[in-house]
Amino acid sequence: MTTFIRFTHSRLSWLLLAVTALLLELVALYFQYGMKLEPCVMCIYQRLALFGILMAGLIGMTAPKLTLVRILSALVWVVSATWGLKLALTLVEMQANPSPFSTCSFLPEFPTWMPLHEWFPAVMLPTGMCTDVPWEFLGITMAQWMVVIFCGFLAMWLLFLVPMLTGHHKHSQYPHIN
Repeated sequence: MTTFIRFTHSRLSWLLLAVTALLLELVALYFQYGMKLEPCVMCIYQRLALFGILMAGLIGMTAPKLTLVRILSALVWVVSATWGLKLALTLVEMQANPSPFSTCSFLPEFPTWMPLHEWFPAVMLPTGMCTDVPWEFLGITMAQWMVVIFCGFLAMWLLFLVPMLTGHHKHSQYPHIN
């Protein structure tokens, strides 16, 4: 367990979290611009949740040996992954049971003081419909894959939780004193 604790207290662990989220963001942009798949508003919100996980990794990298930094990073990570999972499950439901009474909006509902879709339209402006299922891999839709991905982020968070919160102890050269 000591090796795992050291890993969760290292910059490498937080870098891996950030890089994983960044790669998923790049995949989303490839789907949008390379494969010409139009993201819906729920997809845009899920991108934002991935940006939250990316931020958690970057925050954790700043000072991974400090418990307060790890706690803050862990909170950003779990809130972002939980929100992303909720969004992905909602999108799966919308696609599985389309209804004219349950649709998503055409524009994201960002705060007026932070209109991300206006500031970064290439990344945050939805152009698709939530009920469309434009892509599948192994019989699993993109929304369903996002459920798997966010569940993976939450599973990793649970695996890392105790080691992250454990204090960093220096071992004495005299094992019987520890």
